[in-house]
Amino acid sequence: MSTARHLVVEADGGSRGNPGPAGYGAVVIDPATGEPLAEAAEYIGVATNNVAEYRGLIAGLTAAKALFPDAGDALRVHVRMDSKLVVEQMSGRWKIKHPDMKPLAARAAAVLPPSCVTYEWIPRAENKHADRLANEAMDAGRDGRQWEASGSTAALDAPARTVSSPPPGQGPPGDQAAGAARARAALAAARGAATPVADTLFPAPEAGAPDTTVPAPPTSVEPPGTPQGTPGGRTETAGAGPESAEARPEAAGVPQAGWGSGPDLGPPATLILLRHGETALTPEKRFSGSGGTDPELSATGRGQAERAAEYFVALGTVQEIVSSPLRRCRETAAAVAARLGLEVRIDEGLRETDFGAWEGLTFGEVRERYGDDLTAWLASTDTAPTGGGESFAEVAERVAAARDSVITRYAGRTVLLVTHVTPIKTLVRLALGAPPEAVFRMELSAASISTVAYYGDGNASVRLLNDTSHLR
Repeated sequence: MSTARHLVVEADGGSRGNPGPAGYGAVVIDPATGEPLAEAAEYIGVATNNVAEYRGLIAGLTAAKALFPDAGDALRVHVRMDSKLVVEQMSGRWKIKHPDMKPLAARAAAVLPPSCVTYEWIPRAENKHADRLANEAMDAGRDGRQWEASGSTAALDAPARTVSSPPPGQGPPGDQAAGAARARAALAAARGAATPVADTLFPAPEAGAPDTTVPAPPTSVEPPGTPQGTPGGRTETAGAGPESAEARPEAAGVPQAGWGSGPDLGPPATLILLRHGETALTPEKRFSGSGGTDPELSATGRGQAERAAEYFVALGTVQEIVSSPLRRCRETAAAVAARLGLEVRIDEGLRETDFGAWEGLTFGEVRERYGDDLTAWLASTDTAPTGGGESFAEVAERVAAARDSVITRYAGRTVLLVTHVTPIKTLVRLALGAPPEAVFRMELSAASISTVAYYGDGNASVRLLNDTSHLR
């Protein structure tokens, strides 16, 4: 039997415009020493972030295989990326529905036997080497040339690595389950223990028992919701963060570790979620998604946007603005941007659900015309509205990918996202790890503000939900 050879691949990709000029980077690392063994980078022309990230993965796996071409099944590669989409899809926990991603995922899976490759999400700060390679490739493309390894300085920016064994229970950023195992390890390290002992915040399972603290990710994301303003509409609860301080005592002789004693994770990426102002359809509680008439703001909605702009001027913390491509969001974002002197970047992933044949109808009208379809839609997040609209599962997948793109691009910064009911509620639900039915128990008003912070260990904290005080 051949001795197993272990390698680590770190990969990344980026697009300046999404889609826009794009490039990828990948580095193969010796897990025993942390030393880079091979680098790859390339400018690939106009593409999206996700395409570039997949290209980076393919290049990294190909470079790893080239180092030991005769190893066969004895080669073991552990992939580390800050792309939740790629990690979850290649791990088999998310369905691959986008037509551009399917062939890329197939190419990545064909480089090495699937049993030889494992995947781990890491914060962007731990993926600096691959990120720098991708940016070098994009810089080269901007200058009309291709990246050359001899001119790369990416290795100089790479942090010291300890990559001999991947952490258990790794997950993507922003989902409630993502950081639990890492938090256990951080708390144990803060106590000076080799393994977590009687952890009060994230208790480890007994030997032989399943670890229910970090549930297995679903095969596809389950976004919740019903149309804006409908009875039992898509709204989500606030909350998150550590459990009550009244947790059971620590084991004898092991000091309690408070939240302040853990390692410094740096400033979080903070997303301020602003729902657009009213349109003519909003007070009538009609389905208004991305497949309808794309209405403009009403006079009331323009006033709400101006009041939101005044609030953010006084707040003084917004550093970037990203908006849905739909007109009502672009108009709301423009009002804020004009007051703050910022540019607005458009992200297609933040658009509202396509409600198909239900666009422009009230909830009652849909029930009258498409009763069976509505019942099926309310019962399953995989069911699309009548006439070829989007299921909530599909919406959540693209919203989660947009979230990851934003928090990766703007790590440690405060970003205003101007978007819609479904995207906001999806972001909040994923941050809380809340069940889909939670969305039927809350409110999300026009021009309301919600806030979620995303930390470097994968955890998220919901800080605000449905605040309308700035409108009074």
